[in-house]
Amino acid sequence: MRARAARQLAFAALAGALVSTGAAAPPPPEAAPAKVPVAVGYGGAVASVDADASAAGIAVLRAGGNAVDAAIATAAALGVTEPYSAGVGGGGYLVHYDAASHRVQTIDGRETAPATATETLFQENGVPIPFAEGQTSGRSVGVPGTPATWKTALDAWGTRPLSQLLRPAEKLARDGFTVDATFRAQTEANQDRFKDFPDTRRLFLPGGQLPVVGSTFKNPDLADTYAELARKGTGALYRGPIADDIVKAVRKPPVDPAATRTVRSGDLTAADLRAYATKRQAPTQVGYRGLDVYGMAPSSSGGTTVGEALNILERTDLSKLSEAQYLHRFIEASRISFADRGRWVGDPAAQPVPTRELLSQRFADSRACLIRPDRTLTSPLAPGDPRDPAPCATTGQAAPTTYEGENTTHLTVADRWGNVVSYTLTIESTGGSAITVPGRGFLLNNELTDFSFAPAAPGVPDPNLPGPGKRPRSSMSPTIVLDHGRPVLAVGSPGGATIITTVLQTLIGRLDRGLPLVDAIRAPRASQRNQTTTELEPELWNSPLRAELEGLGQAFRQNPEIGAATGVQRLPDGRWLAAAETTRRGGGSAMVVHPHGQP
Repeated sequence: MRARAARQLAFAALAGALVSTGAAAPPPPEAAPAKVPVAVGYGGAVASVDADASAAGIAVLRAGGNAVDAAIATAAALGVTEPYSAGVGGGGYLVHYDAASHRVQTIDGRETAPATATETLFQENGVPIPFAEGQTSGRSVGVPGTPATWKTALDAWGTRPLSQLLRPAEKLARDGFTVDATFRAQTEANQDRFKDFPDTRRLFLPGGQLPVVGSTFKNPDLADTYAELARKGTGALYRGPIADDIVKAVRKPPVDPAATRTVRSGDLTAADLRAYATKRQAPTQVGYRGLDVYGMAPSSSGGTTVGEALNILERTDLSKLSEAQYLHRFIEASRISFADRGRWVGDPAAQPVPTRELLSQRFADSRACLIRPDRTLTSPLAPGDPRDPAPCATTGQAAPTTYEGENTTHLTVADRWGNVVSYTLTIESTGGSAITVPGRGFLLNNELTDFSFAPAAPGVPDPNLPGPGKRPRSSMSPTIVLDHGRPVLAVGSPGGATIITTVLQTLIGRLDRGLPLVDAIRAPRASQRNQTTTELEPELWNSPLRAELEGLGQAFRQNPEIGAATGVQRLPDGRWLAAAETTRRGGGSAMVVHPHGQP
């Protein structure tokens, strides 16, 4: 956890940066709030994994900005303090609730493959290359979508210019932030990759050493990049000198000549960058316990998979089940929905995706009848056919869930007018491709490794193979829940494919089990993704519940940490509650504009 004094200076600097652009921000408080996982009050709320980033969003809200303005300021700051999870070299998905119209709308800012990409992008001589070699390569880099997402959101719903919203993050990058144990640990986990790229090594391993906890980490190149985007707009990343530098880094990765690592080049071109566009699209929507749950439609699989699982679970009163039976039903619903995800969900621009049918209660009921309270389904489970549901039927051959990297970041924001943003952004694996764009201060994504390198099973249709200009399937699941058109809850998480199960478990923990939001986020997690074993965090692994579930036929493997969720909740009296992790990733940061009372 970063030092309190450093936090105070950072918060004051962020507020001052907004004032310098002409915003009427009040002076900062005498003492900025510590990194705490829950906050309650009025005027709006921000929850993220990082206190500096949450403070940037709160400063925007205090200066009169709305939820979209604050979300972009928070995301830009996360690009500084969480550079291995987010940044302008990546992409993401944004879900927005507009209080004036009571509508939920979304932005697909997912990265895209080059126009030259084919199904064999990650194959050589007909054989998939090792994942690690695909990950650390130019071949894995998709066209970044984050800057375009910011422009799309601001054009649609924002009230402040991008130049103003980037100023706090620019100052944070130039002046530095305090290194914590999580940042050092993530750097250490990537040390072998980072050292093979001189620009990455120079930035993240100064002097060839890991950053020291408590030291100040500065990124002047990123500060200059933000300043250029502030002057020229986000289009500067898609054409011009920054774009040229991205293309050079992908087509000829700047690897140390002495390195022994195999680093393949990519085919990204200037034309690919110029052609990039976000997608404004309708959200997914399911009814659950009298509420409306909105999520992200394909190319993300988050909305369809969370939605299908909720539909499967709705016929059971989870509030009355024992803890073991509750977890059993959650695990089985996850298993089934992942089986259907793998068969049917990909980029709808490349092949049809039966989104409406996947989210129908009729289809969910046809799949829910597979669940038995006294025994466990076997994975990989074959999918059902949402176009022609048959009770308890499966269709075709089962296919395992392919690997998906487990790092990303999520932020959740609400403002005083009732607008809400749930925004998940990423560069894919921790550290992305490990390629820092020379002179620009940001890492490039390895998002194209979210494609299947080859069909998940021979002879089984796979909607997630690479293709020209295609968006790889994602598990990002930014979610907003409404009650009669009014927001009551918004959540999301990082974690690769575990994002889906994390969001699902958080939702049912709050809505069915009655847990306070921070406790629903803190609760020990399980993640079943149509695999032979279910991942358990240590608290469940070491619990008597594991033996009870094994008695039903469940099989497990241990995962030390699953996800890192954040959320906001509208309380009945009109206050906002912001919630984040208590311990995962070193704990998250929940803040409100005007703290008032307890939840």
